[in-house]
Amino acid sequence: MTETTLSYLNSLISKYTPSSTYFDAARTHRSGIHARLDWQLGVREMFETGSLKHGTGVWLYSDVDYIVSLKGARPTPTTALNNVRDALKDRYPNTTVRVSRPAVVCEFAKGDETVEVVPAYDAVGGGYWIPDPKSGDWMKSHPKDHNSYVNDANKKHSGAAKKLARLAKTWKYKRSVPVSSCYLEMRAAKYASGEVAWSLPIDIYQYLKNLRDIELAAMNDPTGLGSRFNAYSSDSTKVDSISKLDTAVSRASKAKNYFQAEDHALAIEQFKLLFGQ
Repeated sequence: MTETTLSYLNSLISKYTPSSTYFDAARTHRSGIHARLDWQLGVREMFETGSLKHGTGVWLYSDVDYIVSLKGARPTPTTALNNVRDALKDRYPNTTVRVSRPAVVCEFAKGDETVEVVPAYDAVGGGYWIPDPKSGDWMKSHPKDHNSYVNDANKKHSGAAKKLARLAKTWKYKRSVPVSSCYLEMRAAKYASGEVAWSLPIDIYQYLKNLRDIELAAMNDPTGLGSRFNAYSSDSTKVDSISKLDTAVSRASKAKNYFQAEDHALAIEQFKLLFGQ
């Protein structure tokens, strides 16, 4: 039986969907991280966030992400990151521990069990202050509300938001696009929630074209609670991202046209180029 464009895309989504146990090894480090940070810095709360929590992680690429709300007065973001890094370096001397804003990255098992720890401070009125990767200052974030927003958007079109987000992240990772995963996910949720009809081969193109039309502009927090979402961390990464986005839009456009002409073989060929398969 000839493979259709939609069946190919669904198989790609399935391929890059982590199993229910995929992150279990990385999760085993949670108690040690919590204990060390609580001992040295004081922890109010520690919880999972990011693609793992949202159900949009990508097999072989996504990490376990934690937000750690710390006690005491809020220092500069650089100081907070360095404090967390140094505490975890002391706890795990044989593990690579480094700062990669907005997180401290712990590469357990030589990177096979990577955990990212985002230092945070409670914000008055709700939410958390976390390091802003672009400005170097603090930014206000409401990760629990963002998770609810993605889940609500995903109820439309039989889980379209998370499917689109996973494909967007697969493109990012396979094509080494220096754009924020969180940004891609929130844009995907917003796009899916605004669509009346849904056809994945067409909507991939429309989603990427929209990103290109707005030139990866910062996005207002759709919950109306936190800071804006930035797509990139510097002008140089923007140039690289836009260049790769141009190529992606061109390939997605060709794939869409072939799909609409019912030439599934050529449509799949273009999607394979798009997603680096």
